[in-house]
Amino acid sequence: NKSRHDQEQITETAEGTVVNIRNAPVMQVAVNVLSLLGNKGKVILNARGNSIPNAVAVANILTEKMMKGNSKIQNITLDSDIPQGVGRMISTIKIILIKI
Repeated sequence: NKSRHDQEQITETAEGTVVNIRNAPVMQVAVNVLSLLGNKGKVILNARGNSIPNAVAVANILTEKMMKGNSKIQNITLDSDIPQGVGRMISTIKIILIKI
């Protein structure tokens, strides 16, 4: 029984298909993103704080193993923000994957 926080959240934006990476099993997320990338041609992985290593792992699994030679990382953006009321910075990452 998984909580909502363990599953990735997929949304469609003007920029493309965005997958918010949480703490779901990395291979499961990679398989889900693989089908999205195959259909859409571009997927944006977003992660915050402790979920950043999961996003990096998903990107590496897709580009180095599952779609080797058929996909690449187009761009990586690192940032941080201070959520209201928290008082400490939380790092964020945005990884844009494209099918080639």
